[in-house]
Amino acid sequence: MVSIVIVSHSPKIAEGIKELALEMAQDYQGLFTAAGLEDGTIGTDAVRIMETIESADAGDGVVVLADLGSGIISAEMAIDMLDGSVNVKIADAPIVEGAIVAAVEASGGSSFEHVIEETEKTRGLNKL
Repeated sequence: MVSIVIVSHSPKIAEGIKELALEMAQDYQGLFTAAGLEDGTIGTDAVRIMETIESADAGDGVVVLADLGSGIISAEMAIDMLDGSVNVKIADAPIVEGAIVAAVEASGGSSFEHVIEETEKTRGLNKL
């Protein structure tokens, strides 16, 4: 199963995105969050992200979605610390729309490459 890690500076935002995505992929068990700092404050922590990616890994790859620039930087650092032990990629996609599409695709058994491809298509979605 392809897994998904939502990286956000805010635990509340990450949990909200997870809740919304699971409305569309209700039986999906591969959605994880790595948000905020250990004390619950706003921020990102590369070590916590790395540990979440390791926990999420079910063998078919881990898709990471992040909210802001420093979240991307922390996720990149986490991936570097994994040193190739997990098939993981940061999707270049908006975090909310991307998480929903990724969860739906992954819950349907799509391949890692297909989940990434469909998730990244959300960059071009028009809302109006």
